[in-house]
Amino acid sequence: MALDREHVLHTAAALLSRKSTATMDEVARAAGIGRATLHRHFAGRDALVKALEQLGIREFEAALDRAAPETGSASEGLRRLVAEMQPAADLLAFLVTENQLFEGDQVNEGWARLDARVSALFRRGQEQGEFRIDLTPAWLTEALYGLIGSCAWAVMDGRVAKKDFQYMIAELLLGGARRSVEK
Repeated sequence: MALDREHVLHTAAALLSRKSTATMDEVARAAGIGRATLHRHFAGRDALVKALEQLGIREFEAALDRAAPETGSASEGLRRLVAEMQPAADLLAFLVTENQLFEGDQVNEGWARLDARVSALFRRGQEQGEFRIDLTPAWLTEALYGLIGSCAWAVMDGRVAKKDFQYMIAELLLGGARRSVEK
């Protein structure tokens, strides 16, 4: 029987998002496979995390494609992006805290592509007078990632209702990012 790699990765992402210190044994049990089978496909935790990184980047890029943040107003684009990111929010929450992915000179170029696309959304909002210009697009991008991760953990812990995920992130970020109109 062939291993369903996507199933194993999604199971690992769900487990590691809730328990970042989970062992490979725990990941194998959660995926319904033996430890030896898991190790044949992922030589260790580092290899598993790298595979999760590739999955996360693919899912984030697909969410960006579906959200089409370059269309409509920047606020609308941001709301669509948050909505499209919600299914992968727990994976993103795990990945952005995995320091090994962002150290040294072996950082996956996918992160730079994602950052550029999200930053372009914030830059467009600034250029159109919709967002504040005193906050850099890079900072707004990082803030978005942080809010997605924080809200994902709050949903997992039962402190925030899943149905409120999109609203809470968009309202908090846009409330701080919007350019105030002086009267």
